[in-house]
Amino acid sequence: MAWVWALLLLLSSLCVKQSSSIISLGSSLASATQSIPWRSPSGRFAFGFYSQGGGLSVGVWLDGGGKNDNKVIWTANRDDPPLHANATLTLNEKGLLLSSGVSGENKVVASPNDSAVSVFSASMLDSGNFVLYNKVNHTIWESFEHPTDTILGGQALLTNQELISSSSENDHSSGRFHLRMQLDGNLVLYPLNIDDAATTAYWATGTNGVNLSLRLFLNSTGFLQLINNTDSSIYLEINYRFYQEVSYNDHNENTTTSSNDGIVHSATLDVDGNFQLYTHQFEPSGGFRTSRVLRALKDYCKVVGFCGINSYCTFNDDRAYCACLPGTDFIDPQRNTLGCKRNYSEAHCKGGKDNIPLYNITPLQNIVWTTGIFYSEELMSMSACSQTCLEDCNCEAAQFSGGVCRKQKLPLWYLLRQEGDNDVSSTVFLKMGIRSLEADDGTVPHELKPQIKGKDPTLKILLLTLSLVACSCALLAISGVFIFKFRVLRYKRLLEIGNLGLTGEVTLTSFSYNELKRATNGFKEELGKGSFGAVYKGSLNRGRNLIAVKRLEKLVEEGEREFQAEMRAIGRAHHKNLVRLLGYCAEDSKRVLVYEYMGNGSLADLLFKSRQRPDWDERTRIALDVARGILYLHEECETPIIHCDIKPQNILMDDYWRAKISDFGLAKLLMGDHTRTFTVVRGTRGYMAPEWHKNIPISAKADVYSYGIVLLETVFCRRNLDTTVSNPEEIILSILVYKCLVEKKLEKLVLGEEVDKKSLERMVMVALWCIQDEPALRPSIKTVVMMLEGITDICIPPCPTASSI
Repeated sequence: MAWVWALLLLLSSLCVKQSSSIISLGSSLASATQSIPWRSPSGRFAFGFYSQGGGLSVGVWLDGGGKNDNKVIWTANRDDPPLHANATLTLNEKGLLLSSGVSGENKVVASPNDSAVSVFSASMLDSGNFVLYNKVNHTIWESFEHPTDTILGGQALLTNQELISSSSENDHSSGRFHLRMQLDGNLVLYPLNIDDAATTAYWATGTNGVNLSLRLFLNSTGFLQLINNTDSSIYLEINYRFYQEVSYNDHNENTTTSSNDGIVHSATLDVDGNFQLYTHQFEPSGGFRTSRVLRALKDYCKVVGFCGINSYCTFNDDRAYCACLPGTDFIDPQRNTLGCKRNYSEAHCKGGKDNIPLYNITPLQNIVWTTGIFYSEELMSMSACSQTCLEDCNCEAAQFSGGVCRKQKLPLWYLLRQEGDNDVSSTVFLKMGIRSLEADDGTVPHELKPQIKGKDPTLKILLLTLSLVACSCALLAISGVFIFKFRVLRYKRLLEIGNLGLTGEVTLTSFSYNELKRATNGFKEELGKGSFGAVYKGSLNRGRNLIAVKRLEKLVEEGEREFQAEMRAIGRAHHKNLVRLLGYCAEDSKRVLVYEYMGNGSLADLLFKSRQRPDWDERTRIALDVARGILYLHEECETPIIHCDIKPQNILMDDYWRAKISDFGLAKLLMGDHTRTFTVVRGTRGYMAPEWHKNIPISAKADVYSYGIVLLETVFCRRNLDTTVSNPEEIILSILVYKCLVEKKLEKLVLGEEVDKKSLERMVMVALWCIQDEPALRPSIKTVVMMLEGITDICIPPCPTASSI
């Protein structure tokens, strides 16, 4: 029997080595030499040192292979400061140890719970689990049992364990929220820095019960389940208690009927306090594409503590953001969720009516805070509440609700604006210093000191007047010197680079070429190519602000015309559905434009390349976003603009999946009362209006035609001209759609998808009117918006002609 046992051990060892990369005792990684990390067999996961906060941390990440950013999914000793000195990771019999080059002391990264057990080897598995083995290949420690902010497919959050959010996207130390799998069976989200209580919980599965023991499990197909620990049965599928980013039926089909070899699922408690489910699709060419599938809360303002101290959560264009209370400014303008600090100096407090000249009271409606330490609670009227806070030295804010006045000192935590909530009527009174006051003797402010008698007021006035005149003369002299120098330097600069005629038209940041070269790491990561040059990804403010940099590469003459057109057009155009121009570079012959970075690619990627098409509501919203952006260009901005190249590739999606029109390089400005203009042929084949080829004046209706094609492609998630279809009658989408519209069979073009039939018919008719051959038959973009919104009735359009196709 001994030889049978030995054979089994040998086979077990071979199996382990085939499914994982074995790391033997004595193996090490050095931070100073940028050692190659320990990778899983597929190369999708890696373990080792990664960059964080100007230093290094140790953890496991999903490896983008240089195609995109890595996603950190586990961090060792996450609240230790980043390593700034040489460090080494070494595997020995006690576990995985980290030694610093400064102190020389060893820190334990991973070790068996039983100190008597010796480590024999380690491995980075394809599941994303980093494990330690004993000599018979039994797992004696694994990262899956010590999650930080993420669990992966096949991983469980055990009873009484928690996920803690990261501080920021680039700082993986403990943040402000945690998700706890409670002993009572309830899975609950709380802010981290206060006691867990029903009043501070902002999301829960509601599965608490007597003697109910559960664990959270993310299975290999991307379903989140609550598993009963007693019999390992599925107690609850919790996916359907989430807000769905995409149709979950589509997600399920894609992840269960196709091979999962290229898909990694993860569930993360994100920086903003929302628990979200992601899929990471690995591409054959390398890298992976991340899609958010589900999130626990649709309304981010319901996250208790989404905004930091002295700030409250509110909305702007359906986007949650944090606003400072009056009298405060953001602690970090780049991270406004951190909260706000006082922007005035406190005056010396006398108490009573003596406070009135030094402070103001500002009322705010429907602002409440869920937790707070009130040092006083009294029954009184609203006006009395305001007055008593003004006169009370200790009161910096008072909440009046239900006839009760509650007074508190700053800071205020967990504020929430309850818009339109008639059930809760609450007023907050904030006390703010009128100006900065300093006591002359440390006790009494100057304004409250008795005036010294015996001095002639006329003398004081004369001295004050002379002082003001002297200061004014000095300031005028200094200003004159600076203005003279500025004009001379500006004139010389214009002689060097040529007068672009832009100074009086736009106020944008002027960058040097070297600044932009550093910001893009030498123009390394190309995002795409436009009509006159390539676009690169870059960052400013030490990586906090991402930008897109367009470098014009054509002939200087063409490039300068392009540069001037884009600067004039975009520099004056500000709209939520237009990509914003941040700055420019005009240095010698170099012409570079700096735009806001759009993190979710183009509409073309979303419609034609995405594994999961956007749902119907999302597509209708995108169609309206684009139409409103064109409406602004045509009718609402200072100088009307024809874009001339409306197409899905020039419509970009921001971080909140809002559509924005980009690339005004082909824009033709309409000056004064002109509504039509002659120009050379511009645009992209398939989206160009017929008049481009007829040598007739071009009007804004050319953009309406292009929008009609884009609208059809958005509605049906396919290109207008698709030669890959098997049926020749279906190659041209516009002809197929018109035929189905007349036969009242439009629904057959969206088989398997639930859509609003009236909305579908309305959008199709709008698109067909937009692509009429004669510009006069096409509606204006303002009429298009009204038709899409259901304000204007639509009649059946004529069939698109051959020339319009």
